[in-house]
Amino acid sequence: MLDTGDTTWILISAALVMLMTPGVGFFYGGLVRNKNASATIMQSFAILAVVSVVWVLWGYSLAFGPDRGGIIGDLSWFGLRNVGLEPSEIYATTIPHQAFMVFQMMFAVITPALIIGAFAERAKFSTLMVFTVLWVTIVYAPVAHWVWALDANGATGWLGELGALDFAGGTVVHINAGVAALVAALIFGRRLGYGREPMEPHNVSMVVLGAVLLWFGWFGFNAGSALAAGGLATNAFVVTHVASAAAALTWVGLSWYFHKKPSIVGAATGAVAGLVAITPAAGFIGSWPGTDGYLNSAPALLIGIGAGLFTYLAVQLRIKLNLDDSLDVWGVHGVGGTWGAFATGIFAVAAIGGGAGLIDGDGGGQLAKQLAGIGAIWGFSFVGTGVILLVLDRVMGLRITEEEEQLGLDVSQHGERGYIFEEASPIAPAGTPAPTPQPAPPQGSSEAS
Repeated sequence: MLDTGDTTWILISAALVMLMTPGVGFFYGGLVRNKNASATIMQSFAILAVVSVVWVLWGYSLAFGPDRGGIIGDLSWFGLRNVGLEPSEIYATTIPHQAFMVFQMMFAVITPALIIGAFAERAKFSTLMVFTVLWVTIVYAPVAHWVWALDANGATGWLGELGALDFAGGTVVHINAGVAALVAALIFGRRLGYGREPMEPHNVSMVVLGAVLLWFGWFGFNAGSALAAGGLATNAFVVTHVASAAAALTWVGLSWYFHKKPSIVGAATGAVAGLVAITPAAGFIGSWPGTDGYLNSAPALLIGIGAGLFTYLAVQLRIKLNLDDSLDVWGVHGVGGTWGAFATGIFAVAAIGGGAGLIDGDGGGQLAKQLAGIGAIWGFSFVGTGVILLVLDRVMGLRITEEEEQLGLDVSQHGERGYIFEEASPIAPAGTPAPTPQPAPPQGSSEAS
């Protein structure tokens, strides 16, 4: 039966999750150099449009449609056929089926938007658009089906049937995107001048703005995944906020200790890492068993502290390996999501979301299921993303030219400057010789005054 309160909450949550993709754009846009800022934001904006169309046409049907062997949905719901305004018989049965569809659409949108941080400042826009269509179809949709697909009898995706827990996308979104980013960084190669030229964030304020938008939108991401307005949504809201705060403080403390200054970018990055890690657990953790609410936030605090520590160490490892995952997507999302999925197997409480973890007397069975899910998605995303990128590199080319990279994506890919600091001459195409400098006019002339 349709419930107007639940419907309102899910529509608001879908809008909150939609806001996260522009948040990614600002977060990444501030981290790159100023000649690539607008192009980086444009990549997120374009992905929002492209994936929305793919999702309506075939993505939703492949991810959530009638099951085929526990691996993928069929195309029965192509173009939203049979996806109407009445509640689904299997998904979120108190809200319109289209409300559930559009909520899941926003998850599909943000996932490839996360990946672009791995090859920031060097990707061809045309190839990125084709990659997005292929990756959502070939990698994202099957993984979403494995974990979240249902029929009238319960889970039909093979990881769901196995019992692997993922409340809001720690595996489907974050491990999936983080591992794809690792593969992309390896295949794209390093930026020109990497390790020799400064490549610090050009706008730290923009980074913090993006992080705040992500933090705000994440309440829809996690609490909305309860698919109803009630106690489970409240629990997910609370633990999401607590874990993010704990991770931000942990990252700041580590940067302060090792680098003698509390990093602003580190605080923003740590907050995002905490949000990533709590995502798979948000609907399964709460109070310690038998404590009647006492220490209700302890698991969230521990997951957040672990997220700050493990993702910080992952970023330091990436630096030592000289891997140019430009904006640390693997370290934050891949490692953060892996920790969160593993921690779900430790801290899940049956009284909250129905799954019992190690502290709830499970004896390690849930941990084994979590590890199976983690391993399967690591392997599938690594191979699937690698194949897509290698094929596209041969067919279209992945990287812009060296001249275009030196000029910057804003001008070379879009013909527009993100910033104009002074009176500027018209934009010349990449490869056009620079104009010959003219001698300065004599002092006192009209041109000098």
